[in-house]
Amino acid sequence: MSIWWALSASPDKGRWTRLVIVLSILSMGASACSSTRHASVRPGRAETTMVASWYGTKYHGRQTASGEVYDMNDLTAAHRTLPFGTRLRVTHVGNARSVVVEVNDRGPFIAGRDLDLSFGAAKKLGMVEEGVARVKIERLN
Repeated sequence: MSIWWALSASPDKGRWTRLVIVLSILSMGASACSSTRHASVRPGRAETTMVASWYGTKYHGRQTASGEVYDMNDLTAAHRTLPFGTRLRVTHVGNARSVVVEVNDRGPFIAGRDLDLSFGAAKKLGMVEEGVARVKIERLN
């Protein structure tokens, strides 16, 4: 489709309707091509800094978005866009503790947070008490 096609067709009313449709399609395509900071965590690239939180007892034993049963003591994470099975090295910026986790769920669903860690991962990072922390993420696979 092109803008020329939208404007060259017959009556004025239909021409502007087609123009609006074409521009909408072009706009959707442009927004689909834009990247987010979540998608920028790629293997072999520099570490990315994010805000992480953790989740535990409320979801323990429930099914995750990947189909696995959530075990709050495992070393897992939830991320909005990374594929399930992605392994991440997560390092707490404040204390330099590090842990390797596997993405098996979607989330977090609270604004300003980029990664949800299992209770087990948060405990290893020393962030259980604070609840939310700045972390460096390195994608391993």
